Amino acid sequence: MRYVTPRKAAVGLGASHTGTEHHWWMTVSSAALALLTPSFLMVMGTALQLPERADILLYFTRPYPAIVVAIFMTLGMMHFIKGSRIMIDDYLEHTARKVAIIGFSIFGWAVIAFTLFALARIQLAFAQAI
Repeated sequence: MRYVTPRKAAVGLGASHTGTEHHWWMTVSSAALALLTPSFLMVMGTALQLPERADILLYFTRPYPAIVVAIFMTLGMMHFIKGSRIMIDDYLEHTARKVAIIGFSIFGWAVIAFTLFALARIQLAFAQAI
């Protein structure tokens, strides 16, 4: 007979051996997003108040706005991908589950790629203009 203590059961991380890790990642990323959201809103609010497109592009060449947007969008979309995986696992089965996981993952990584590409393109365009 094998006796498993509560600590031993918790260390095992459940049937898939990733539940606790996933929970901690979601908790930490949501706390980081909660702290980062006011900065992101201030950056975007400032950008929306600028009158011309050139002024907005010039604003995002500054390090602080570009870094805040890059970190917020990357962390936010990774949080979205992992959170949507939980929702999909709970409500879909078989092929629909696989298609949904692939679709949500592609969408999340595409948003990250487009955001970082746009920020890099803005930086390079203004670096060449100088």
